Amino acid sequence: MTEITDFNKTKLANSLGMAKKAGKIATGEELVIKSIQSDRARLVFVAHDGAPNLIKRITDKTTYYEIPMLDIFSAAELSHAIGSDRKVIAVQDKGFAKKMESLMK
Repeated sequence: MTEITDFNKTKLANSLGMAKKAGKIATGEELVIKSIQSDRARLVFVAHDGAPNLIKRITDKTTYYEIPMLDIFSAAELSHAIGSDRKVIAVQDKGFAKKMESLMK
């Protein structure tokens, strides 16, 4: 995993919030998996402190469907970024996903 600066992590969290406001994310395990399987997910975030079986399930799906996955946020940070309690989020917009991936570099 690449090391990310606090500044870029904040920008990434802000981008997640904007994506939510724009209606471009899916949240929660089942909706994220459906989003991955239906080829709508462009980038997936999973909380690094989530349940091991959740992390494994999401990792397996994103690997199989070749979708980038990031585990740089805690559940609290993800929840704060979108304003609701979540451990897994799929970004469903190419533009947002591209911007977020560029912040990772």
